Amino acid sequence: MAALSVAAPGAPAAVRRARPPDGVRQGPVRLRLPAPTGPHAVGTAQAHLVDRARRDPWQDAAPWRELMVSVWYPAWRTGGHRLAPHMPRGAAERFAADRAPGLGIPRGTVDWAATRTHAREAAPPDPRGGRRPVLIYSPGTGDPRTWGTVLVEELASRGYVVVTVDHTYESPAVQFPDGSVKGAEPMLAEFEEARKNGAVPALLEKVLRVRVADLRFVLDELGRGLPSDVSQPVRSPDSPLASLLPLVDLSRVGALGQSAGGITAAQGMYEDRRIRAGINLDGTLEYNQEPNGTNLMPVAKHGLDRPLLLMGRHGSDHTTEPSWRVFWSRTLGWHRDLTLRHSKHQSYTDLEALLPQTGVARDVVRDGIGTVDPDRAVAAVRAYATSFFGRWLRGHDDHLLDGPSPRHPDIAFVP
Repeated sequence: MAALSVAAPGAPAAVRRARPPDGVRQGPVRLRLPAPTGPHAVGTAQAHLVDRARRDPWQDAAPWRELMVSVWYPAWRTGGHRLAPHMPRGAAERFAADRAPGLGIPRGTVDWAATRTHAREAAPPDPRGGRRPVLIYSPGTGDPRTWGTVLVEELASRGYVVVTVDHTYESPAVQFPDGSVKGAEPMLAEFEEARKNGAVPALLEKVLRVRVADLRFVLDELGRGLPSDVSQPVRSPDSPLASLLPLVDLSRVGALGQSAGGITAAQGMYEDRRIRAGINLDGTLEYNQEPNGTNLMPVAKHGLDRPLLLMGRHGSDHTTEPSWRVFWSRTLGWHRDLTLRHSKHQSYTDLEALLPQTGVARDVVRDGIGTVDPDRAVAAVRAYATSFFGRWLRGHDDHLLDGPSPRHPDIAFVP
């Protein structure tokens, strides 16, 4: 189970590019995200949120905490609205330089700014269907909020409003409306100091504390109508967010995320009862670099009384991961433990769909996302996430979570 760990940007990786055929010019690859399969078209809009009640915990010079979020939602009348980029250009350039090499993708391999989502920018929300459940998505430490787009678009196409959160100064690239891009340098500097002083668990406890505060602030802002910074036009009556918010049902809130994002979802549920259900995608529940059953988080020590779905990579589940084992024994609420067979930690991110397209060597793909078939892996994670939130936030049980299914042979139920 991957811990709530911190990876330095551009960390060295044994990367070998696949050689192109003779005479073929090699240039940056343009990647494609798999299309969502739900019945709704998808719209998206960004918001710049400012928490004036909280100083930024990573940057002393910042007078308050600022976040960027994206909202993904069922849309209609999408004609004339362009497809949204996977990452804004400034964030894409920083991601290419600082994060992609650590994932096994060399600089210059991919034109990250050219990748497009299937969501239409500022498309009007679909008012049909009434008020909709809300999901909050948190990415892994060192990953941007865009790194869960494959799953988030699917959930939006199935009728959910999904808010993805960038944790500023922890994400490798957060682009703000003025064009500035904030990286993870402040957190990484603290991590290096903690590593030298043997204080890594305390630093990781701070990471989680900041993340949960971010998540709760976003929920507060949703309740207040998701105001933006005064410099933004998002409060305009013509804004898609303005027309979206009356359709949001804050009595049906879920949380999900990968790695530290999954931890944030679980601990967020423990601290905030507004969150009724959550999914933890391969995140340990202790403050350690490597899981060993010490420094357990409160949610592991005390468990939950509401539904939580655990989904782990191959070989890591509540029978092998100490913090999951404790959580399992102390949780009274509904819980399941699923394994994506032959997967890796990043299989629960967009890397599962994108890495095979980059042209890197086969062993780099194996080390990054395992040997599970990418198309089947994406379909399975989407299906089980949709089934879980459908069951607990919409009252629609398709019984996929009752036991193994021949439709998804790569998913194992851990008894």
